[in-house]
Amino acid sequence: MSKYKVTLETHSVADTQCFGELLGHWVKQNGNPLCMALVGDLGTGKTHMSQGIAKGFGVTEKITSPTFSLMNTYMTLAGEIYHFDLYRMDDVSELENIGFYEFTENQISIVEWADKFSDELPKETLWIRIVPIDEHSRAITLESDLIDYETLVEIGGIYVVGN
Repeated sequence: MSKYKVTLETHSVADTQCFGELLGHWVKQNGNPLCMALVGDLGTGKTHMSQGIAKGFGVTEKITSPTFSLMNTYMTLAGEIYHFDLYRMDDVSELENIGFYEFTENQISIVEWADKFSDELPKETLWIRIVPIDEHSRAITLESDLIDYETLVEIGGIYVVGN
């Protein structure tokens, strides 16, 4: 269990992407390595969140989930951001084959389906758990051992609830 935890709610795809943008902008301004580990069932909004994060970080090209390519790299003025989708991976040895550690340690990265290999993520990981409330709304939990509570609340902005 993480040391710091904040809960958010979004009520549309646009909200989820807007929160992602806030997070991506914070990551860009912060300038420190961070792995954003997205967890949620199929269709909960991991890719929408990833799109928002990448846009907030400065990505201007179309952001798609790398379900079949396993990793997409996006170049921005702020640096590179690496986007993984681990859905199709089943064995930890596959991570080494795609250079996972090289692109998640001391880098900026987004990892969809991160819970499949939670022990393989770097210590600089922000866990983002997405759970459906209804067809459009999502409960999003931010968990971190490194980013303190006040900063998580600041990142969450208007989406923070009941903390």
